[in-house]
Amino acid sequence: MNKKIKGRVWRFGDNIDTDQIIPAKYLVTGDPKELGKHAFENVRPGFYKEARVGDVIVAGRNFGCGSSREHAPRALMGVGIACVVAESFARIFYRNSINIGLPVVECVVEAEDGEVVEIDFEGGLIRNQVTGKEYGFHSLPEFLLKLIDSGGLIAYVRKQLKK
Repeated sequence: MNKKIKGRVWRFGDNIDTDQIIPAKYLVTGDPKELGKHAFENVRPGFYKEARVGDVIVAGRNFGCGSSREHAPRALMGVGIACVVAESFARIFYRNSINIGLPVVECVVEAEDGEVVEIDFEGGLIRNQVTGKEYGFHSLPEFLLKLIDSGGLIAYVRKQLKK
């Protein structure tokens, strides 16, 4: 895994639930690309067409509350989101994200739509490239970096079993 990423910000508020991320009517597939086509369609129409690979979501408290299914982080990966930064996460969303290889960081970051942030996972630092402000977070443990780099928990275990 690249231990640093740089991406354009999509700003969201507090209590973004999994139905806002991916409406329940699309939970008939687990295909990330197909789910990504419908990410945030009811709350941010056009998100799928405007989002680019490598973009970053910056949100408030309790991001990913709601359903325990992995569809929400899969939809974000399917649209190309490289990382979600939020003040706090619903625990099941956080775990599901790690399990499928989507980096998530708990940190309060001041950034608006379109600004660019650089995230140093190993160093525990987020820098807003527009304002120059920096924000510290607990760096991700090496094991979590390996899980994310492997594409999630299942892929990591498969690689370990082949050794």
